[in-house]
Amino acid sequence: MKLKEFFDNNSGRGILSTADNEGNVNAAVYATPHFMEDSQIAFIMRDRLTHANIQKNAKAAYLFMVEGKGVSGIRLYLEKTAEEEDTPKIEELHRRKRNYAEEEELGPKFLVYFKVTKILPLIGSADPGISV
Repeated sequence: MKLKEFFDNNSGRGILSTADNEGNVNAAVYATPHFMEDSQIAFIMRDRLTHANIQKNAKAAYLFMVEGKGVSGIRLYLEKTAEEEDTPKIEELHRRKRNYAEEEELGPKFLVYFKVTKILPLIGSADPGISV
């Protein structure tokens, strides 16, 4: 099964974990990733702790727990490859639409691209049968 297919067929909750260059860890709730044409995934971020950490340490982990299926899901190990700020692409991908005043108050948005370096099940280390 392809990773996009997994997310298309499952709903649930995602947590993106990052660390700064000193190893201080942060975890934040994030929506499912956006799938890009070049087998990369991307997340839209505000200029907060997760974004600050990814500037210092390009590695991250995304844990996704599938809703209603007991303890089921996947873990994605990620490495940042690029980012862009306040571009039309971000607006095209943005799932939650706000008015201009609300957007200005929340600050700039970044589209951060990652390559998936490893996929594991939520529990254990067996091959989950999912590829990028």
